[in-house]
Amino acid sequence: MAGVRNENLSRREAADRSALIAVEDYEVLLDLSAAPDPAVGTFPTTTTVRFRAEEGAQSFLDLVAATVESVVVNGTELDPDDVVEGARVRLPSLAAHNEVTVVARGRYSRSGEGLHRFTDPADGAVYLYTQYEPADARRVFACFDQPDLKASFRFAVVAPQGWEVSSNGVRMAAAPEPAAERAGAVRHAFSATERISTYITAVLAGPYARVTGEWRHAFEDGSRMSVPLALYCRASLAEHLDARELFDLTRQGLTFFTELFGRPYPFGKYEQAFVPEYNLGAMENPGLVTFTEEYLFPDGATRAQLQGRANTLMHEMSHMWFGDLVTMPWWDDLWLKESFAEFMGAHASVRATDFEEAWISFADRRKAWAYRQDQLPTTHPVVADVPDLEAAKQNFDGITYAKGAAVLKQLVAFVGYGPFVAACRELFRRHAWGCAGLEDFLAVLAEASGRDVRGWADAWLGTAGVATLSLDLARDDDGAVGFAALLQEPGSGVLRPHRLLLGSYERGPEDLLVRTGTVEVELPAAASVEVPELVGSTAPLVLVNEEDLTYAKVRLDPVSLATALSSLSSVEDGMARAQLWSALWNAARDAELDPSDFVGAVLDHGFDEPLAGVFATAGDRAVEAVERLAPRPARARLRGRLLDAVVRELRAADPGGDRQLALARLAARLARRDGGHAAWLRDLLEGRAALPGLPLGPELRWALWTALAATATGEDPALTAALEREQAADRTRTGLLGAARTRAAVPTPQAKAAAWAAITGEELSNELLTATITGFRLGPPELLEPYRERYFAMLEEVWAQRSIGMATRLVEGLYPSDADLEPGHDPARHPVVARTELWLSNHAGAPAALRRILVEEREHLLRALRAQAAARG
Repeated sequence: MAGVRNENLSRREAADRSALIAVEDYEVLLDLSAAPDPAVGTFPTTTTVRFRAEEGAQSFLDLVAATVESVVVNGTELDPDDVVEGARVRLPSLAAHNEVTVVARGRYSRSGEGLHRFTDPADGAVYLYTQYEPADARRVFACFDQPDLKASFRFAVVAPQGWEVSSNGVRMAAAPEPAAERAGAVRHAFSATERISTYITAVLAGPYARVTGEWRHAFEDGSRMSVPLALYCRASLAEHLDARELFDLTRQGLTFFTELFGRPYPFGKYEQAFVPEYNLGAMENPGLVTFTEEYLFPDGATRAQLQGRANTLMHEMSHMWFGDLVTMPWWDDLWLKESFAEFMGAHASVRATDFEEAWISFADRRKAWAYRQDQLPTTHPVVADVPDLEAAKQNFDGITYAKGAAVLKQLVAFVGYGPFVAACRELFRRHAWGCAGLEDFLAVLAEASGRDVRGWADAWLGTAGVATLSLDLARDDDGAVGFAALLQEPGSGVLRPHRLLLGSYERGPEDLLVRTGTVEVELPAAASVEVPELVGSTAPLVLVNEEDLTYAKVRLDPVSLATALSSLSSVEDGMARAQLWSALWNAARDAELDPSDFVGAVLDHGFDEPLAGVFATAGDRAVEAVERLAPRPARARLRGRLLDAVVRELRAADPGGDRQLALARLAARLARRDGGHAAWLRDLLEGRAALPGLPLGPELRWALWTALAATATGEDPALTAALEREQAADRTRTGLLGAARTRAAVPTPQAKAAAWAAITGEELSNELLTATITGFRLGPPELLEPYRERYFAMLEEVWAQRSIGMATRLVEGLYPSDADLEPGHDPARHPVVARTELWLSNHAGAPAALRRILVEEREHLLRALRAQAAARG
C-alpha cells in the first residue's frame, strides 16, 4: 500500500477525525546531525503523541516519509507494512486514552516544503528550516495535520556542535548526544508550547548568525513584562542584518498590538529568522517567525522595500493573536486570519512606525492583486469553499489577503473602530488556545457594535467578483455639471452596497491639482444613485473612491480621464495619485485604455512621482503594458521609448537615492528584450562607465548580465568569458541564481535545450527552478515554439510526481503566455488558447488544482490578447 496517493486530506475527513479524537501533546525528536553531508538525504524522526479518542474507533496519523521503521500504539508494535498507507499511518482499535510512537526517516527538502536544506555557495555551510502551511508538518514528524487539532509540542533537536538551533519553545538544555547519527552532536531540548496547530510549529538549525535583544513593557496596573528577542540569518549575510531597525520595528509592533488587543503577547519569546529559498514572504510560527531573506538587502533598499518589510513584520506579529492564539478550524476560514493580518500590517505600520504611506501602498499594489484575481473565472468569495488541502494551497491568493483586508477596512468604517477592537478582544478572550470561525467573529462584532453584520457579511464575504464604479456626468459647454450619477457595474452579476467619497480637484497654487471638496455617497446594492451635490461643479477631475474607502475598480469619466493623462503628476495628494494610477492601469487591462496611453502617462508623469512605491509600481505596469498588452507592431517602438527615457533619467538621478536604484532595476528589466543600450550597460558592469552612488551589487549586476545575454546575437565568446568571470567572482546565493537565469536566457537552441532539461529534471531547488524558467522564457518566440507541445504533454506527469509547490512553479512558469495576436484575428481562436481548451476538454478528470492553474493562465492570456486587439497598431 506504500504507493497510495492520499496526501490530499479532505475537509470531510478532517471533520470526521476531529469528531473522534482530542490531542493532548506531542514529543518530537529530530536527529539532524548528518545534515551537513550532501550524500545523506534523510533524517531520523521520532514522534510520540498522546490523545483521547472514542473507544474502539479507527483513525490515522499523517506522515510523508522516506521510510517508516516502527509504529507502536498503546504499547503494541504494529507492522508498518500493514498500517502505513501512502501518507497515512492507520490507527486501528483506539482506546479512550492513547499513546502512539512512530519512528521514521523524513526527507530533506529542496522545495521549501517540510524541512528545507540549503548549502550556502559562499562558504559551503548548511542551513535548515521548516515551513509547513497548510499541511507539511507531516513531512517532518507524524501528526494529526489539520488546524483544529491543537496540542502542546515539546521538540528536541540533535544537531552538529556549534550550530544554532531554535524552535517555538524556549531552549531548556543542550548536552552531548552519544546516540546521534554523527559523533560530536548536541541535543537541544525545548520547553513545551501552549496549545497550537501543527502548521505553525517550527525548527531552525544551522550555523546561523544570531543577534539578541529584549522588549519591555509596563502596564497601566504597574505590572511589567519582558520578552527576549532574537534575529537569525546566514553567516555570509550577517553584515546585512540591520538589527537596530528590525528590533525597533519589533518593539514598536509588540507595544502596539499588546495595547490594542488588551492582551499581552502570549508566546514567551519573539525570534525572527531570515532564511534562504523561502516560498513565502514570511510565516507566523509563534516564538520563531520565519521570513524570506529577500528582506535583507545586500544591494541596498528603496523606502518602498523597507516599508514592505515593515508591513510584513507587522502582518506576522498580528498573527500571534489572530491565527496562533485563536485559529480557524479549517481552511475555509483562512481569510479570517490572513485578511485580518493584511489589514493590521498596514494599520500598524501607519499607527506604530514611520511608514505612514502604508495604506497608499495597499491601495496601489496590494489591491491590484485582488482585482486581478477577482476577475478570473476561478474567483471565489472571501469565505471560500475549500474541500481539500490542494484547494487550500491555492487560496493563499489576492482574494484571501488583499480583498479580505479591503473589506475589513470597510467593516471598521461600518461598525466603528472602537467596537471593532472590542470585538477582537472578546474573540481572543472566548477562544484563546482554541479555534474560531466566521460565525464566532460575527457574533462578537454584533455584540460590540449593535449593527447588522450578517447583512454586511452576506454582501461582502459570501459573494465573488469586483464591481466597477464610474460617474455619469453631463456637462455644459462651460464644463459645469448639470447632472451627476454614480454607476455600479457589478462583478459576477452581484450588486453590493458601497459607502465612499467623491473628491473634486481643481487648479491651485503653482498649477497643482488640489482637492476642493468631497461628497459622501451611500450607494445601495443598486446600479446607480444620483449625486446632486456635484451639480454646478466645474472641477476638471472628480475621483471616485477618494481615500480608498471601498473595494471596487474605478473608471474615470472622460473629462477626468483627460485631466489624469495630462496632469497626473500635478495632483497634490499621494493617495489620490495612487488611485489615479490604479484607475488607468485597470482601464488598460480591461482594453479600455490603449497601452501606449498608459506608457505615455508613465513617461509624462511617472518620473515626477515622489512616492517610491507608487513610482516602482507604475514602472512595473509600464513594462507589462509594453510586453503583454501592446500589439507586436507597436511593441519595439514603445519599449525603445520607455527604455531610452529610463536610461536618461538614470544618468541624471541623484547619486545614492531611491530613484537611482529603482531606475537601474527598471532599466535592467526593459533591457532583457531591447539591446539598444547594451554597450553602455556592459561598460557599467566592467568598470568603463560609472554612475556615482549606485550600489552595483550582485542582484543588479546579474540582472544586467541577464539582459545582455538575452539580447545577444548568436554565440558571443567574449560575453561567455565575461559571464564565467562574474560567476567565479560571485559565490553568493544571488550569484548562483543569477548565473542559472543568465545561462538559460542565452538565445540559442542549445541554451534553451539545456535549460529545458534542467527544468524538467528533478535536481533543481525551488529558487533555482524559478530562476531557470525565467531565463528560459526570454528570447525570440521561435526558440520557444518547439516546447509548446512538450509543455502540455508533461502536465499530468509533473503534477503527479512533484510536490504541489514545485508543480505549481512549473505549470505557471512554463505556460506559453508570451503570445502575440495577428492583426484582425480573434483572441479566442489564438493557438495557445485553443490548445489550452483542448487540454482541459481532454482532461476533465485531472486534479482540480491543476485545472485551476490552466484556466487562470488561459484567462490571463486572453486578457492580454484582447488588449492587443483593441489597441492602436
